[in-house]
Amino acid sequence: MNGRAAFERLVAEGAAAPLNGWDFSWFEGRATEERPSWGYTTLAARRIPAATSVLDIQTGGGEVLAELLARARVAPSILAATEWHPPNVTGAARALGPWGVSVVDAPDDGPLPFPNDHFDLVLSRHPTVTIWEEIARVLKRGGTYFSQQVGTGSNRELTDFMMGPQPISDRHSAARARSEAERSGLDVVDLRQESLRLTFDDVAAVVVFLRMVVWTVPDFSVDRYRERLASLHEQIESTGPFVSHAHRFLIEAAKPVRATRPSAGCGVRGAEAGDDR
Repeated sequence: MNGRAAFERLVAEGAAAPLNGWDFSWFEGRATEERPSWGYTTLAARRIPAATSVLDIQTGGGEVLAELLARARVAPSILAATEWHPPNVTGAARALGPWGVSVVDAPDDGPLPFPNDHFDLVLSRHPTVTIWEEIARVLKRGGTYFSQQVGTGSNRELTDFMMGPQPISDRHSAARARSEAERSGLDVVDLRQESLRLTFDDVAAVVVFLRMVVWTVPDFSVDRYRERLASLHEQIESTGPFVSHAHRFLIEAAKPVRATRPSAGCGVRGAEAGDDR
């Protein structure tokens, strides 16, 4: 099979691959990604038994929360999850139904359809946006928000290859997350970040990744980016897997037990990108 025919076959395969929530099992043997050293699922699962009410924001297909509950081996009396994408809402309800989780159709950018001071623990893995004021509102005093997030400039090598050099915003930086958490009245008790190697063994894996992780190339479609995909296929064939780097940060923020007046410097103190509290 010549190079162009192989390219067309791989692109068609990537375009036809089913997308199921945040299930990345399709990539086995075709792409690899380093995992953060802290182990989000282990740490999050450890926090569940102490909570009587838990919310998972932007739960996707419910796979991560189901794993957390299985690891925790206990289901809090109040369990809820939000998701906006209709196929994911259906999949999450199916995956989380056995645990008694109420899956609520709610937009990523809020508001959260829950009362004030309602949850002991709010979780979120890779949210597209963090609505800090709403999180602070629904947390009980002494409650915790625990989240692993995609950091600024994540996979910029792949973005730049497909779109040309792009500016990097601080919108998803760890420093900005700290600032916004504190501005919302939460105390940041842990903040860590890492850069992680991501490799793609063929162009089909790139196509599936870009279909799933839509913010990498926001206007992606196979037809629109066919020539760039062809160039990427040629590069992989000649030099080996395409390497990019994902950026992740872990943040834990607690709602103070007692109300405090925000200080004049709230939201900026200790907000360096490399701070690793």
